[in-house]
Amino acid sequence: MGRFVECCCTGLEEAMEAVAGGASRIELCERLDIGGVTPSRELLEEVLECCPLPVNVLIRPRGGDFVFSSAEEAQMMESIAMCKALNVNGVVIGSLLPDGNVDVDMMGRLIMAARPLSVTFHRAFDCCAGPFEALDEIISLGCDRLLTSGLEDSAYDGRYLIAELVERASGRLVVMPGGGVRPSNIDVLEQVTCAMEFHGSAHSEHGTTDRAVVSMLVGE
Repeated sequence: MGRFVECCCTGLEEAMEAVAGGASRIELCERLDIGGVTPSRELLEEVLECCPLPVNVLIRPRGGDFVFSSAEEAQMMESIAMCKALNVNGVVIGSLLPDGNVDVDMMGRLIMAARPLSVTFHRAFDCCAGPFEALDEIISLGCDRLLTSGLEDSAYDGRYLIAELVERASGRLVVMPGGGVRPSNIDVLEQVTCAMEFHGSAHSEHGTTDRAVVSMLVGE
């Protein structure tokens, strides 16, 4: 068995490339050009019908910041309800207050709505005011996983903070490096952070998920 790699995909063809390359899980979204938003029901149904891997779904109503209005929270609730109805593996969510702290109240409502699905706190974390306080709050909320680049543009640049987060989490949740994870840096990321799961889009030079790149990330 190689590394546990969650592959970020925006369509069925990419999801099947991830499967062929040996990925362990899919994160499905659309519009990576704006950081990713919730995929359409049509796309989600298409992927779930064909993809044998667990599928986690990004719940994000728009690009931009992670401070959401009550109307946007209602939209996220609708997306979560759709995911539960379609029996996905998990949802990927995150919400901050204007001061950069975790919006604990909104997150609590979203997580309650999502259960029993798996819950990942996404890279909104990388915009937070204080990473260790935010980590403790995310753990207290009961999230299963944290996706982070260590508050840097890439997980490689943030690798030393990620290592501290892994140590501080001490198995209470999975800290998953993501952001610029490539075959050229994943060995160092693994050695420095001691992370057990990794997240990447595994794009080839054509800008889409490619089975060969996935295979190199997995290390088989």
